Amino acid sequence: MPFEGFDFTGFWVKSRYAEETYTCGPLTPSGLAETEKALGYKLPASYVWLMERHNGGVPVRCAFPTSAPSNWAEDHIAIEGIFGIGPNAKHSVVTETRLMVDEWQYPALGVAICDCPTAGHQEVFLDYRACGPEGEPKVVYVDQEDDYSILPLADNFEEFIRGLVGSEVYEEDED
Repeated sequence: MPFEGFDFTGFWVKSRYAEETYTCGPLTPSGLAETEKALGYKLPASYVWLMERHNGGVPVRCAFPTSAPSNWAEDHIAIEGIFGIGPNAKHSVVTETRLMVDEWQYPALGVAICDCPTAGHQEVFLDYRACGPEGEPKVVYVDQEDDYSILPLADNFEEFIRGLVGSEVYEEDED
């Protein structure tokens, strides 16, 4: 069972922006099948499980610690939202992956799942390079501004979600 013991109470920001930008409506079996066919990848069970409960949105905890610096910060990245599953939604994993790979020339390593507050210059992807299109992908941060450098974040989607922290963790102490 994905996310056993994880409390999703208060996980999602409730706002019109979050709803209109990231949410794709209820996830259906046919919507999932169409999405996976369009992408050419089987989505991780933990991602599907989460999207079945809330199909995309803006998480309250929007920072992820890193072991190496990124263009965003020395010790973390920030995400703007998590894309929902829907083959034709405006900001779904399908439309965002196509946009990033086809138009922005991101490497075709998998599926775009989160955008960052940099308007497309960095994205979070499910990385299928090591596991193939049916396997359990890693989660990586791809930086277009740094020649599409790839920063590993988590071994899987569930680990990524569990690792999100509030941005206040990184706010400078004024003392």
